Amino acid sequence: MKIKQLSEHIGAEITEVSIDSLDEVTSNEIKEAWLTHKVLVFRNQDISINAHIKFGKHFGDLEIHPFADNHKDHPEVIVLEAGGETSRQYYHAAQDWHIDVSFREKPPTGSILRGRTIPESGGDTHFANATVAFERLDSDVRQRVDSLLAVNDYTKMFGPSTRFNDEQSHKENTKKYPPVLHPVIRTHPETGHRSIFTNNFFTSHINGIDTKESDYLLATLAEAIRDPDLHFSVKWESDTFVMWDNRCVQHVATDDFLPSYRRMERVTIAGDRPF
Repeated sequence: MKIKQLSEHIGAEITEVSIDSLDEVTSNEIKEAWLTHKVLVFRNQDISINAHIKFGKHFGDLEIHPFADNHKDHPEVIVLEAGGETSRQYYHAAQDWHIDVSFREKPPTGSILRGRTIPESGGDTHFANATVAFERLDSDVRQRVDSLLAVNDYTKMFGPSTRFNDEQSHKENTKKYPPVLHPVIRTHPETGHRSIFTNNFFTSHINGIDTKESDYLLATLAEAIRDPDLHFSVKWESDTFVMWDNRCVQHVATDDFLPSYRRMERVTIAGDRPF
């Protein structure tokens, strides 16, 4: 197995490995590379959907997304389709920097996304190192946000005005997924590094401060994530797999491949409560 760093702050490509036949030693090496580089890219991995699931389970239990379009035979696999004859709007919604499913009490540890059907051009996914983004904040902002908590609410993305919910299911889901408090700055449970853990998808406001200051701080944190020096972009090919650490990475999709058809498949690794 070889590891090639792809940018200064985030991203590495793993070669000379087949992810459908990992032994414990290789699995641990991938885990260490993941913690170091935060985003890993594997090319030319022509494996079955069951092997995708098995690969994900090397890194933890898999969870089922409560609102996504899950595979009918493998509910732990999210199917992301857009373009062609589909009418999916997911990619339009995903065009902002975000953390996956931060509205849950225990947000995911990470995700492993596969390119299935890839258009000739467009559709890059961009990733940001939220740890360095925190470290580069002005010292007064860094000190101010360091101990604050933010409210994360599923209705910002999956509320009753979206295709994911009608009024009745919204009432039921509000009980299942009430707003939760997470640290504005999260500590990584394995590395100890601190990272920005607010995002425009699900963070509604910072708890315990007035609206004006909350809006200012959230905008400041969002701007820190947008620093291109902290970014790494993946150009997709069929059978490319990308795994990222949801605890310290934010990402954003692009839809410049439309109206061409694209299909992606993702498994999501269950996580712990942030601290």
